[in-house]
Amino acid sequence: MAKSVLVVEDEDSIAMALEFLISRQGYDLTRVSTGPAAIEALSEGAHDLVVLDVMLPGCSGYEVCETIRKTASCAHVKVMMMTARGGAIEERKAKALGADAFIAKPFSHVELTDTVNRLIRDD
Repeated sequence: MAKSVLVVEDEDSIAMALEFLISRQGYDLTRVSTGPAAIEALSEGAHDLVVLDVMLPGCSGYEVCETIRKTASCAHVKVMMMTARGGAIEERKAKALGADAFIAKPFSHVELTDTVNRLIRDD
């Protein structure tokens, strides 16, 4: 059974790039565009990895990450956060809230696919 990735990104152009790159790796992919939709998707199905933008409508990626880490049924879920405001402060905050990885936008294709594959293999 293929591993499942939930992409949480509200910007269509970035979401389409993520979908293309991650699907090419052979993973099942679901995409949502808001924080509340991400939390709902996680409650409805099993995902192995969440690729999570920080700035989202409804609630931030930080809030989503915090919810994932407080939910027992999501204990196994890996979280990769990303933001265009990719600085050391944002990365520290993401890691403090339980993110397994952090990448800055714009990201390279290699960096993205390597990080996704590493997190899913560590599962």
